[in-house]
Amino acid sequence: MIENVRFRKIKREIRIVGIDDGPFIPRTAGKADLIGVVFRGGYWLDGVMRAKVEVDGLDATDKIVDMIKDSIHYKQLRVIMLDGITYAGFNIVNIRRLFESTGLPVIALTKRKADLEDVKNALKNLANWEKRWRDIRDAGGVIELKKGNARIYMQTTGILREDAEKIVEISSTRSSIPEPLRVAHIVASGFSQTVN
Repeated sequence: MIENVRFRKIKREIRIVGIDDGPFIPRTAGKADLIGVVFRGGYWLDGVMRAKVEVDGLDATDKIVDMIKDSIHYKQLRVIMLDGITYAGFNIVNIRRLFESTGLPVIALTKRKADLEDVKNALKNLANWEKRWRDIRDAGGVIELKKGNARIYMQTTGILREDAEKIVEISSTRSSIPEPLRVAHIVASGFSQTVN
């Protein structure tokens, strides 16, 4: 197992890949776009990457690993930032395995704190629900961050809490949500509506 990545200094231009999914039809066989945007801090967009994942599938972690490692930006990236750990319904990202496979620390952020009992009950309607539940539990505890009047919730792996908080702060230049995630959401929403 890889130990936490140590940051001697966190530069304002730290390269972050923010990942979000595009629209999909819930509870149907199909795929959803997964969009990664590469940002330097919270100011400069350097690139975009794309993958597809199965709706309610089991391939999100592997698809993200491949998308990042196949990218021309991989060697410059310092952090992976996720919009939560569930994509395309209940396609769960195992953030520990994502960290171990890429060598990049992972920060997963959400605007709302999930009710884990409700999540577990919903998972029981899917095949391999125990594996999905293990992936959720592997993400570890939830840390609440206050951003002005807003609250966001963070789970991390491969990074010290204070470093993760600093990176979230540096990259949140236009709202309480870091720019890599805000822009990934915008691109994923628009891109998925125009490209199949």
